[in-house]
Amino acid sequence: MKRTEFATMLDFAAPFKTSLALGALLMLAESSLALAVPWLAGSLAQGMLTKTAGTWSTGPVLLGLLALFALQALVKFASGFVLGRTAERCLANLRVRLYDHLQALPLGFYHQRRRGEVLTLLTHDVERLNGFISGILPGMVPLLFTMAGAVWMMFRIDARLAVFVALFVPLFYLLLKVLGRRLRPLAAQLQAAHAGATAIAEENLGMLPVIKTFTREAHESERYQRQVHHILQLSAQERRIMVALGPLLQFLAAAGMVLVLWLMSGHLHESTPAETISFLLYAALLTRPVSALANFYGQTRQAGGTLERLGLVLAEPPEAMEPTGHPLPPVEGAVEFKDVSFGYPGRAQVLSKLNFCIRAGETVAITGTNGAGKSTIAHLLMRLITPSEGQVLIDGIDTAGVSLVSLRAQIGTVPQQVLLFHGSVHDNIAYGQPGATESAVLAAAKAAQAHDFITQLPDGYNTLVGDQGVRLSGGQCQRVALARALLKAPRILVLDEATAMFDPEGEKSFVSECQATLAHCTVILITHRPASLALADRVLRLEHGELIETRNNAHAH
Repeated sequence: MKRTEFATMLDFAAPFKTSLALGALLMLAESSLALAVPWLAGSLAQGMLTKTAGTWSTGPVLLGLLALFALQALVKFASGFVLGRTAERCLANLRVRLYDHLQALPLGFYHQRRRGEVLTLLTHDVERLNGFISGILPGMVPLLFTMAGAVWMMFRIDARLAVFVALFVPLFYLLLKVLGRRLRPLAAQLQAAHAGATAIAEENLGMLPVIKTFTREAHESERYQRQVHHILQLSAQERRIMVALGPLLQFLAAAGMVLVLWLMSGHLHESTPAETISFLLYAALLTRPVSALANFYGQTRQAGGTLERLGLVLAEPPEAMEPTGHPLPPVEGAVEFKDVSFGYPGRAQVLSKLNFCIRAGETVAITGTNGAGKSTIAHLLMRLITPSEGQVLIDGIDTAGVSLVSLRAQIGTVPQQVLLFHGSVHDNIAYGQPGATESAVLAAAKAAQAHDFITQLPDGYNTLVGDQGVRLSGGQCQRVALARALLKAPRILVLDEATAMFDPEGEKSFVSECQATLAHCTVILITHRPASLALADRVLRLEHGELIETRNNAHAH
């Protein structure tokens, strides 16, 4: 594990350092008790071999061993409970922290990734750290303590044999390096494969209408099956290495024990039975941390890949919701784009030196061909993206220097692709204003011309809209989204193709009925539909990211 990854892990575990320290102390106590067993067992063997078994001299030793085993079991239970609970809390905290960070990242982060890959970070990747947090992280010190204690006791009993046993340590290390070399890249490939499978499933479940329409179920099933099979292959490779490590290390330890027995047989007369038995038991005890070392090494290599992925995501700079700049005061709603340019990474320029002004309270339509940069203007105004050059000003204030919370609180938007949550109609309308009164929600719905259709739904305002509003028509979703935006009482309202789902009659009705509602704020209409253009005082026409025409609308209102 690299130093940066270990530092990341310590950062995750820092809020629970007290619980982890307690768990480590309990494991240390268990190791200390384990180190006392060979010594007591040697004393018991001495008594039995000198024919004092069953007498008072062996009785206390037997009772001591029994008490030692009982105490060891109790301490092991306590350490397992404390560390297991701590790992659960640590992972829960990590998930929440990661989720909050993902929410705070700019939209550009998601333009370069599939949603399924991001979801895998919160599920599979975080879960892979469970064993590392609960066992490996607090278990390092007890593991080393047991190994050092066993070796030290063996040196006290017979230094020559202890040196021989110590010679096996480099062999263990060499075996770990050879077999473990493949674990790190395998872990990274496996995590990427899991992310791919989640991405396919998430995408396909959202695209089911298209899949069914084109009868592509078999193709998509085969695609997902191939990805799952790839995961199985990688898992099998990883499992082979993990499974091989333990037995190979145990074999080396057992071979060492046999050689120790052979060497000891030559000078049994030089040591007491207690020393001989104790030495063998300490040598056997040494095999436990050696076996644990294999698991430790494997999980550390696996955790390293996970920590690298998590560390890269957490290193992504979030949006500065509250920068050192001032909050945006209540505005009149005048908007100005001054020499604004913008382009997505690796793509052609979307906007080039764009200049225009919108007066407070004015309704302006922005039209143009697809890809002209119309929706980009809305994203720049909300600071969902930032211009590469130029300034976006509201009431003469550069929005780059104000807090995002104060900026977005004064702008309402109905996006081209309406997004609704799986909740009630009421909850979706009140989403931006959770404390809104019932009368305020109804007033916003009426202003958006949504009240009539809502009251005809099975449960009225309590009707569940389904995932992304699937139980409502496109036009109904857009009216709910407009009501949601109007409930904020925004000073600036952006309607991005807000009537795209309406039929011609519905659009005309919507336009005529909404004129009074839209008269109280600055309105930016992104549209190319004639009926919606009739709402505008002025029309701005874009082509290839440049403003090529500005005209007053003779048919406005």
